[in-house]
Amino acid sequence: MKQRIKNYIITGLCLLFGLLAGSCKIGKSYVRPSLNLPEQIAGQQDTLTFADKKWWEIYTDVTLQNLIMKSLEHNKDMLIAAARVKEMAAQKRIKVANLLPQINGTVNGEREWENHGGDNAKKNDTFEGQFLFSWELDLWGNLRWAKDASVAEYLSTVEAQRALRMTIVSEVAQAYYELVALDNELSIVKQTLEARKEGVHLAKLRFEGGLTSETSYQQAQVELARTATLIPDLERKISLKENDIAFLAGEYPNKIKRSLLLQEFNFPDSLPVGMPSELLERRPDIRQAEQLLVAANAEVGVAFTNMFPRISLTGKYGLESTDLSDFLKSPYGLLNGTLLTPIFAMGKNRAMLKAKKAAYEQEVYRYEKSVLSAFKEVKNAIVDFNKIKEVYDAKLRLERAAKSYVELAQLQYINGVINYLDVLDAQRGYFDAQIGLSNAIRDELIAVVQLYKALGGGWQIN
Repeated sequence: MKQRIKNYIITGLCLLFGLLAGSCKIGKSYVRPSLNLPEQIAGQQDTLTFADKKWWEIYTDVTLQNLIMKSLEHNKDMLIAAARVKEMAAQKRIKVANLLPQINGTVNGEREWENHGGDNAKKNDTFEGQFLFSWELDLWGNLRWAKDASVAEYLSTVEAQRALRMTIVSEVAQAYYELVALDNELSIVKQTLEARKEGVHLAKLRFEGGLTSETSYQQAQVELARTATLIPDLERKISLKENDIAFLAGEYPNKIKRSLLLQEFNFPDSLPVGMPSELLERRPDIRQAEQLLVAANAEVGVAFTNMFPRISLTGKYGLESTDLSDFLKSPYGLLNGTLLTPIFAMGKNRAMLKAKKAAYEQEVYRYEKSVLSAFKEVKNAIVDFNKIKEVYDAKLRLERAAKSYVELAQLQYINGVINYLDVLDAQRGYFDAQIGLSNAIRDELIAVVQLYKALGGGWQIN
């Protein structure tokens, strides 16, 4: 008896594996949409790219590096993304497990009392232990399509985490440069305020000495008051920017350590940007969009195969006896197959297939949009980088000329050659040139940040 049961089970398992091996996966495999990429990103193609550098090779300021590291570790969006990856990894494992047989075990004991007529009491004991076997045969690829969709969704969360890492790196770097630029601007305003105070003192002495009219003295006081109004607004902007950086770092508002001065960007005039096809593989947000497209294609496969029959197999092997002493001597087994096929569902399955195809079509357009957006961002970043360097060169020449002019105007005013209004005009011009140069350095650094991000740099873990 035992041998016969074992033979049945072995024969059944061989039949199952034979059916599984002969099963097919119907539906259209994923093919990347034709994108008709441009022949080049910038003026020339290059197999190397600026984005291949690690972010700490781009942002060499040690204080900035520490801020970025802290943000990558403690930023709340980064932590959410990491938890999302864990969730989708577990979901993927569930879909993979659905392809394999499921085996469970039960052990139970039962005692039943009967008393027919009130004077015929009986006691019946039953002891049972069994292994339960279940397996859905994936004849048409339904479960494999579901697994493919789950894997693609998992990979999309991985790419989303990488894209977020890239964004965090760029946001912290940009905010840091803006903060240091505000510090520099505040320093320029305070220096100018001291110069205005000296101007008021000098104008007062010349007015009291009868060398100039009261108008020059009043003009000097107006300029002093106007300059003083700039300080509280800059201090407000600095405090808000510090709060922004603290939030990115996953901290409560606090004082942010930073360098005292902005440093000019020391990269060459022309940066390699790589080839168009490489941008698709380098930018994690594009790879994320493609994985979502892969998942949508797999969902179409699931909906298509849902219209075909499904076979599930169940088996049972166990021991059952009314006497515990005979428990191990009473084996039994059962093998059952069930065919479930859709016959009439009011068009639900076909409607589901149409819905999934429409969802796939949407993902195709989203993917194409993400590619177009990426190329636009790269092109804009290249234009900004090239033109802002020109702006910086012009602002530097202006600052030097304005400095020479204000020095000459002050000397001529002391010697009585020009009036104080001409000195004020020269001082205003120099002040604006200083602020303009500081902002030009900031904008140049931010242009590097945006170009590096647009090319897909900054997501690397190590």
